[in-house]
Amino acid sequence: MTLSAKHLLGIRDLTKEDISLFLQTAGQFKEVLQRPVKKVPSLRDVTIVNLFFENSTRTRISFELAEKRLSADTINFTAQASSVSKGETLLDTVNNILSMKVDMVIMRHSASGAPHFLAKHIPAAIVNAGDGINEHPTQALLDAFSIKEKTGRIEGAKIAIIGDIMHSRVAQSNIYLLKKMGAEVTVCGPPTLIPKYISEALGVRVNYDLKETLEWCDVANVLRIQLERQNQVLFSSLREYNLSYGISKKILDSLHKEIVIMHPGPINRGVELDSDVADSKQSIILQQVENGVAVRMAVLYLLAGRTPDNN
Repeated sequence: MTLSAKHLLGIRDLTKEDISLFLQTAGQFKEVLQRPVKKVPSLRDVTIVNLFFENSTRTRISFELAEKRLSADTINFTAQASSVSKGETLLDTVNNILSMKVDMVIMRHSASGAPHFLAKHIPAAIVNAGDGINEHPTQALLDAFSIKEKTGRIEGAKIAIIGDIMHSRVAQSNIYLLKKMGAEVTVCGPPTLIPKYISEALGVRVNYDLKETLEWCDVANVLRIQLERQNQVLFSSLREYNLSYGISKKILDSLHKEIVIMHPGPINRGVELDSDVADSKQSIILQQVENGVAVRMAVLYLLAGRTPDNN
């Protein structure tokens, strides 16, 4: 079985079979990561550039570690320390890098659609590591892998995505993936942080009541409030947000069942999650980070044209 696409630009472009193949292959690499020697020679003939035009810690380190575990040759590029800061265009930058015979580009950019633009102009495989408020496909894949690992299923699972839906590429990618794989999805947050079209356009439920949403769901994927992307005041204060939509141990203990807590990071502790929730046994936040490496190994491996059979 092989992928239907050359690039990973977004979950919207993937088939259900593509998603299943990514998750299945990630499971194999999770086993590799449990071994005393965690490195395999699968991509020793592949050169990958990490092209980050936007600040990142978790995603960048996760990709770098995945590349090292697969024995790929890597080039790390940050816009602040490059000719981009001198006015070089995106296409010029990438063409210069490609002249070094790069096979794959991992790209994060603040402009929605930037990876799609590159995919039309250069021959290397492109992986979208987050573009504006559009998509973050590897985060959605690792979230799905973590949900399946913890609960045993995605199809039929009740997943709540809570917080700043309006500005979140993680929310969009998660919704596409979960709906394709048969999960039920509810989004919850202040009305000012939930797009008005979302129910009709993406087929999700909308609930503005946190307690009701938590009672309904099996898994709560809690998103960071992205103040850096908000160009107007959308709620009165962070304290007010925490009182209405922050998840505390008291709220979790009042529910009639135990639910799973997720967060893509970084966490604003005391805003969307209290520390005793983020660090509780119901939280799988650290497992998400661990699973991110296995999932990104699977993405790189499959986009390099390998199949699970020759791993």
